[in-house]
Amino acid sequence: MSVSTGRVDQLAIDTIRTLSMDGVQAANSGHPGMPMGAAPMAYVLWTRFLRHAPHDPAWPDRDRFVLSAGHGSMLLYSLLHLTGYDLPLDELKRFRQLGSRTPGHPEYGLTPGVEATTGPLGQGFSNAVGMAIAERHLAAEFNRPGHEVVDHWTYTICGDGDLQEGIASEAASLAGRLRLGRLVALYDDNHVQLDGPTSWAFSEDVLERFDAYGWDTRRVEDGNDIEAIAAAIEAAREDPRPSLVAVRTHIGYGSPHRQDSSKAHGQALGEDEVRLTKEAYGWDPDRHFYVPEEALRLFREAVPRGEMLARAWHERMDAYRAAFPAEAAELERRLAGRLPDGWDAALPSFGTDQAQATRQASAAAIQAVASALPELFGGAADLSESNLTDIKDSAQFDIAEPAGRNIRFGVREHAMGGIANGFACHGGVLPFVGTFLTFSDYMRGSVRLAALGRLHVIYVWTHDSIGLGEDGPTHEPVEHLAALRAIPNLWVIRPGDANETVAAWRVAANRADGPVALALSRQKLPVFEATRDLAPEGVARGAYVLADATDARGAATGPRLLLLATGSELQLAMDARAQLQAAGTPTRVVSMPCWELFGRQDPAYREQVLPSDVTARVSIEAGVSLGWDRWVGPGGAIVAVEEFGLSGPGPQVMDAFGITTAHLVEVAEGVLAGRTRGVIAAKPAHAVPHAPER
Repeated sequence: MSVSTGRVDQLAIDTIRTLSMDGVQAANSGHPGMPMGAAPMAYVLWTRFLRHAPHDPAWPDRDRFVLSAGHGSMLLYSLLHLTGYDLPLDELKRFRQLGSRTPGHPEYGLTPGVEATTGPLGQGFSNAVGMAIAERHLAAEFNRPGHEVVDHWTYTICGDGDLQEGIASEAASLAGRLRLGRLVALYDDNHVQLDGPTSWAFSEDVLERFDAYGWDTRRVEDGNDIEAIAAAIEAAREDPRPSLVAVRTHIGYGSPHRQDSSKAHGQALGEDEVRLTKEAYGWDPDRHFYVPEEALRLFREAVPRGEMLARAWHERMDAYRAAFPAEAAELERRLAGRLPDGWDAALPSFGTDQAQATRQASAAAIQAVASALPELFGGAADLSESNLTDIKDSAQFDIAEPAGRNIRFGVREHAMGGIANGFACHGGVLPFVGTFLTFSDYMRGSVRLAALGRLHVIYVWTHDSIGLGEDGPTHEPVEHLAALRAIPNLWVIRPGDANETVAAWRVAANRADGPVALALSRQKLPVFEATRDLAPEGVARGAYVLADATDARGAATGPRLLLLATGSELQLAMDARAQLQAAGTPTRVVSMPCWELFGRQDPAYREQVLPSDVTARVSIEAGVSLGWDRWVGPGGAIVAVEEFGLSGPGPQVMDAFGITTAHLVEVAEGVLAGRTRGVIAAKPAHAVPHAPER
């Protein structure tokens, strides 16, 4: 026992350790070593600094705590149970079991008190940066002299693995640039990772790296010295910069045969080792999930303290509401995630004389949304001039302009995604972020967690196909739409003209239970007369009939052929329909901007749009064919791009790959004649091989 640790403190710390060991052992699965080593720093943070309310986990002005080292989830579950959250001891006993509220890694929205879904390393760190940005932004927007209603801190515990991930470096660099002084990261510096000592792969001076980022850095040499830890956190809170406190801990602390060993990282200690470790702590080795009454009383002081803190904040809000009623009503609306009535009334619509790239229509939609929804907050990864994401009447978010709504993320796609997730978890802002569609790969881990956590994030991904042309195959996305559509709970919308783009923004802003991705064109596209009326409902339902079949006299008739398209290829489908109709084939064009939304419609609507008795179907999309068979069926054909693109003028690249009206008509005629079906992907004759044959 450290001389700086009292008896009750030690009892409480060891309670965290033994609960964590027992939970992992009961599951025979998990990560016991990190909670055992990090328990003292977590204890100090949660009992001396963290302002939280176990009776009201969603109290808006609570401090945020993110366990970035999410594999140590039993540390967090133990703290939540001990401090009085609605997480009974029986849930700790069901750690990692089906249906429990104690999954293997923390999941936002499942367990009371869990602020973010973490586990993929570095994600929680970037989420914490996002939360600190959101706090600063909202404080600047709503606080008034004598009325500090947004006034909280963000804390995270991270490990060696977090700080090895590139996403953490990206996020830390931006946090230092923005001087996020209300962000404190405790670094569990235990010198061990799953494979072995960190020295095998990690030899840098982490504190010097963070010094270079512009952080306050400090070190605690003894991870069991709670007074030294407390002093370091206190000093960190006094510094105007974000702070990293490296605490030298010992993984598997107290385990006779596992301490300081990678064997304590990712597997249960074993019943014999658990017994020996409890004996080393001076505990009864035969008592499992034991919580000493004295320790519980200490931890449960968080309940009345939280009630007092929340009550004091509500009193401040009452005073704020009396002095600033409009601001108070706006803050409460935004914290509740409600959109104001009629927010979308100012969204533009476009006529057939207003051909434009869908990224340009998105820019117009952003201005309209931003004027109606002041919570819209975001930016691009050094591509705002290409993505057209700037809110024109707002300043850049910065040290001197924290109320600004345009964020310069720099070339940091992955951190941008993780930070946006932090915004969404924090609440009060509606995050949107942008880059080129092909670079969505750099942020895929964050996008996946947004979908898993049902976070309201909007992605503005432009330059959506080989049609962008001269930038060539490195920048031309071909597999990305299919890959993104594979992510559960992510809605991918690829609008075909300006009106569909506006409708896509309406869907994206309205959605509250998950992220929405907008795939937008660089090149100009025509505006179809029908979309002004049809797109609002049609896009919201995922697919709709844009142009229906007619007979030779122009009267409506049942279709013999269905043409299915998204994005820029919708124009080709409409042009092909005109030729096929002229040749006597009643042809329907179905715009399918969002497969996910169409799949959610009732069977009657899907049958109305895609009649099952019309098996002659052709889809066209300038990307890989994967997934289109679901819509065209066994008798149809898929016009697609099954290899990487080419560098050259966009129309020529499209022509080289057969993404043309003429080719679509040819394929359609082949389907009608029964001689063509399956994937139809042109291979450019002049394509340059990317590697020599061997």
